[in-house]
Amino acid sequence: MPETSRPKENSPDWLAPFRDKNEKEFLKGTRDHPEELASAGRVFLEFVRGFQALGSLGSCVTVFGSARFTEEHRYYKQARQLGRRLAEEGFTVMTGGGPGIMEAANRGAKDAGGLSIGCNIELPHEQDLNPYLDRFVEFEHFFVRKVMLVKYSQAFVVMPGGFGTLDEVFETLTLIQTNKIESFPVVAMGGAFWGTLRESIFQTMVAEGTISASDLNLIDLTDSVDEAIEIIQRGIGSSPNTP
Repeated sequence: MPETSRPKENSPDWLAPFRDKNEKEFLKGTRDHPEELASAGRVFLEFVRGFQALGSLGSCVTVFGSARFTEEHRYYKQARQLGRRLAEEGFTVMTGGGPGIMEAANRGAKDAGGLSIGCNIELPHEQDLNPYLDRFVEFEHFFVRKVMLVKYSQAFVVMPGGFGTLDEVFETLTLIQTNKIESFPVVAMGGAFWGTLRESIFQTMVAEGTISASDLNLIDLTDSVDEAIEIIQRGIGSSPNTP
């Protein structure tokens, strides 16, 4: 697929007629029982659609990060390099499917001929699909999308981002902390961004007793792509290329 081409779904969007018109309606509070049941059915179908699209990814690393960085930005360049290295080591690279860091990681994977996956969210702005995807699935509900990004990954790299990125990384860390998922590697990249958050938020949480000091070990900070790869390989036991 040429780099500039827009990806096509591998199957028809059979869920489209059943989707909620607005997630806000779903989350606004109690509704009539038939409406609630109808929404539950649509959420279930959205899960099924995700399972069908993402069920055979192999060893997969999810990259989280802001949609707002352009290709000239240092974080975009770092994420593209990361995506390439992950693909060279045999990993599938999965992102939220949008622009910015997501595009960069998917683009890097395509540069190396690796498998590039997107789990896109329908938003009124910022979240158009990037053109570097081999396969993608679109979601209306954030919580369904987050389940898919976690469910099919064996490691996570989080780069600088906004509320959505923080939401994704904190949920992932919570799932690991509470043993809801395996203790998969979580690598934070991006200079002083995560170091500042670690000092200002994580250390405050330790001081206040809301997390344990050992919980800080759930996330590794590095600015080295090679070190990030080593942390991931060590954390999951080996590279997918290892016999």
